[in-house]
Amino acid sequence: MIATLAGLLLTVVSPTGPAAADPPGGHPSGAPDALQAPGHSAAGWTQVSAGTLHTCGIRTDRTLWCWGSNGEGQLGDGTGIGRLTPKRVGTATWTQVSAGAYHTCARRTDGTLWCWGDNNFGQIGDGTTADARLSPKRVGTATTWSQLSAGGYHTCARRTDRTLWCWGYNSSGQLGDGTTTSRLSPRKIGTATTWTQVSGGDVHTCARRTDGTLWCWGNNSAGQLGDGTTTNRTVPTQIGAPTWGQVDAGSEHTCARRTTGSLWCWGNNNNGQLGDGTTTNRTVPTQIGTATTWSQVSASFAHTCARRTTGTLWCWGRNVSGQLGDGTTTSRLSPRKVGTATTWGQADTGFSHHTCARRSDSTLWCWGRNAEGQVGDGTTTNRLTPRRVS
Repeated sequence: MIATLAGLLLTVVSPTGPAAADPPGGHPSGAPDALQAPGHSAAGWTQVSAGTLHTCGIRTDRTLWCWGSNGEGQLGDGTGIGRLTPKRVGTATWTQVSAGAYHTCARRTDGTLWCWGDNNFGQIGDGTTADARLSPKRVGTATTWSQLSAGGYHTCARRTDRTLWCWGYNSSGQLGDGTTTSRLSPRKIGTATTWTQVSGGDVHTCARRTDGTLWCWGNNSAGQLGDGTTTNRTVPTQIGAPTWGQVDAGSEHTCARRTTGSLWCWGNNNNGQLGDGTTTNRTVPTQIGTATTWSQVSASFAHTCARRTTGTLWCWGRNVSGQLGDGTTTSRLSPRKVGTATTWGQADTGFSHHTCARRSDSTLWCWGRNAEGQVGDGTTTNRLTPRRVS
């Protein structure tokens, strides 16, 4: 049945502008894990990235797989057909993937960068706003791309010389080039050569430098830049004191970990996505609890998940589709442990109402909204607890 379902065309209406509608919920189920789908690689998973209605992951054999909605070609398989289980993207070998709202970008092992899917604002970076790209399209000729992040409708990436480049939609200055002009191909951000990690949100961007400083720019309507104001910024603006270890930009909030292991969030808090026990917006970084054992965080549309050094996974915020993974659809204002497992690796919350995470045994698990098959278990049934990807 899985093989038959995977070929169904999932009709998904893409948003006509940058602000996508809040997707509806679905139906919970306690059905057992789906079996491995025929023809899929037996390799484990090394990385996962969740978009709005789709998910992509890389396996240990460096093959790239995507599943879920494909209305804008974001799965990269050359079709507009949605997939309920992972579908391999081409035959190349890949090293990192990042799923944006309705587009996807990935790096190959040769250092080249490729994007596909929605291109209304030039987020593919091929110099056009041509119709959606159904298969990977190379971005320029550079072979030195080292880390990337696909935002809502823009993309940013770092090169091996630690320069930072952004392109696509720029309505609020999220590209960081001092303008609000959208760019159809990569544009260098300033002159700094010390960028170490970048994260693209919906209409804002944050990035770290090698000295531990954190910088954010773009839309700041809810204080998601963390500079104490709600003023948009068109160039990188330093946030707080140094010692930041990792950052993740969500829709209208941002979370970051310090090198001390403490966790901080700021911006929109209408659904408790900051995790400080309130629904009060914050315009500066606010510490979440007192723990100093946080090792990775991922911010989404209105929820957040983070992993501790103990291997436990914690989620909080909006939970209408079960994206917190605690077996309910009850929103949470502070971190809530996901099950009892102590083997969680990298987690990603994407841009909407589902979450995916790897375990130390290289298995991949997803939960939350599944109306478009983004959980990857061969169904369109929402999942309130982690479900192993087929």
